[in-house]
Amino acid sequence: MNGPIDTNSWQYRQINARAPGLSYLANALIDLVEEGYPVMVGTADLQYSNGLVRFAQRFPERFTQFGISEQNMVSAAAGMASTGAMPFVATFASFLALLCCEQIRTDVAYSALPVRLIGHHAGISLGFYGTSHHATEDLAIMRSIADLTVVAPADGPQLAAAVRASVNHAQPIYFRIGRGQEPVVYEDGVHFEFGKAIVHGEGSDLTIIACGSMVHPSQEAYRALRAAGKSVGLIDMHTIKPLDTKAVLSAAAHSRFVLTIEEHNILGGLGGAVAEILAEAGSPARLIRHGIRDEYSLIAPPTHLYKHYRLDAAGIEATVLEALG
Repeated sequence: MNGPIDTNSWQYRQINARAPGLSYLANALIDLVEEGYPVMVGTADLQYSNGLVRFAQRFPERFTQFGISEQNMVSAAAGMASTGAMPFVATFASFLALLCCEQIRTDVAYSALPVRLIGHHAGISLGFYGTSHHATEDLAIMRSIADLTVVAPADGPQLAAAVRASVNHAQPIYFRIGRGQEPVVYEDGVHFEFGKAIVHGEGSDLTIIACGSMVHPSQEAYRALRAAGKSVGLIDMHTIKPLDTKAVLSAAAHSRFVLTIEEHNILGGLGGAVAEILAEAGSPARLIRHGIRDEYSLIAPPTHLYKHYRLDAAGIEATVLEALG
């Protein structure tokens, strides 16, 4: 279902102008091919939305446009992996995690095939597309599947580093990314290791544990709180599974409060994973899970939704101050 790429099209111009973060994905995959890795790429009618049109231009023979056939795409990727290829397939996170759950579980994870699944436009980042397109359950679903690694990079540079690290990772991976408009957190690059959190600072009052798109606003809130004299720490928990247990327990040992921040339902995602660790360890630190309550997300521009759910820097800062009393 591949066809010629129209570089003068409105879609192509928009992906270059409005979603620069997605260029990191395509460029990382192009680099891997040029280095000799057997990378194959597929998408479900969204090569402009996820920026993979760049890869399609460079290596059309390694790119498959599956059309609106997400489940078939995942199963086909499993077939590619079984022959020794290194497939990366991408579509909206809501479709990948929910619609393709059976194929991911049975064809990919149960079969122990190193497929790289990229769920983009995760959380509430699709705004006006509506609740059906919002992915606020995907972390809970994906981390419950055995032998599936779950990663939520904070920005484009970290996504590129995670993609590169994946070439030596034997398990299948679910990458949860935004829409490519996330501010850059790691301007000078970042060392990425699966299951190893990045600690930005420690605090005796409260430690923020954030993932994915929430790292940047959490970082802004963290800086404002520290400037105001609050002893606040910040951890980028980019790998949801396997979770960095040592980082969680260390934060709990040094802080009175642990606050998880995620663009996801507070049930089953990052907050749920941290809660499990703290409960099993008998930690005295109080956990506060901040995200979307157990409800279906509203429909509005993403900026309005982040403010409504207090997932912007101001909302996170206010949540911390309320916790500290």
